[in-house]
Amino acid sequence: MNRLAETFFYGLFMILTCCTSETINSIEEEDDIIEDIIEDEEEELTDPQTYNILALGDSYTIGQSVCNTCRFPEQLKSELITEFSVDDTFNLDIIAQTGWTTTNLTNAITIENPENNHDLVTLLIGVNNQYQGKPFSLYETEFPALVSKAIQLAKNDKDNVIVVSIPDYAFTPFGQNSSNSGTISEQINQYNTFAENYCNQQNITFVNITDITREGLNNPNLVASDGLHPSSLAYSLFVDRLLPIAIEKIE
Repeated sequence: MNRLAETFFYGLFMILTCCTSETINSIEEEDDIIEDIIEDEEEELTDPQTYNILALGDSYTIGQSVCNTCRFPEQLKSELITEFSVDDTFNLDIIAQTGWTTTNLTNAITIENPENNHDLVTLLIGVNNQYQGKPFSLYETEFPALVSKAIQLAKNDKDNVIVVSIPDYAFTPFGQNSSNSGTISEQINQYNTFAENYCNQQNITFVNITDITREGLNNPNLVASDGLHPSSLAYSLFVDRLLPIAIEKIE
């Protein structure tokens, strides 16, 4: 091979070697970038999260006549825990008491002054307005105010709020023995219709569980031992409807 040919092939070899080296380095750099992205995503996915839940209401929220873990907010929390990472933490606060009207709940929230850091807030209120014969106009005024307060407590995000319909206690032994049992359902419908219409107008989630409680005479297991309030089983059926919505909101 003459000198010219040797020089040509040597130059070609050096060019190919250089290009191959640069290509390899480029591929290695891209691989490193991809690995870094994957590691960052894995860290984000495994980073423990803390979720705060607040349940506002009356006896139906505090779970009158059922165990502490049987009331629907506690059952909802337990179900959420199974749906999320074992490293995540769920904190539940309840502001509720048997016999509370919208006025009582409003005052209690003011006194307790909870933080506005909740990832999910549920609101179930109004049955005692009806039971105690309060003017319906009071509910028309105080319910929207409570919804606004719930939104504020839910990080000022209405998408983090769930309003739950009022159960119908006419379909319990207690309700059947009431002197006005014939009008209970009619009045409960009035309250729920107002609440649902308001929530729809404001694009706030409203979940109807009233039909579940209207099976209380056909299925006595849905009624607690006091003959008035929902049982643990009834609350579990509430949670069946609330859970998929709660998961979507928290995620």
